[in-house]
Amino acid sequence: MRAEDILPNHVDSGDFNGTVVRKGTVGAFLVNARTFLDPSATTASRRQAEQHMAEAVATLDALGLFEVFALRDPVLQAFVERHR
Repeated sequence: MRAEDILPNHVDSGDFNGTVVRKGTVGAFLVNARTFLDPSATTASRRQAEQHMAEAVATLDALGLFEVFALRDPVLQAFVERHR
């Protein structure tokens, strides 16, 4: 299966297990996780990353992401568990 089989180019979101998921949700979570874990990130950018990640956790759960992929960083894993 390819990305366009899940969400075609002209479609920006889809319903997955009763949750509307926008294109880019997984990618945005990854970018925010990198900022969250970056020791050189500013406090403001880290806080913003935390907020955006917290908002995405339920959506990523609906996709089943955490059932398939394990988070290797224990701090990130603890953050996700607190927001589930």
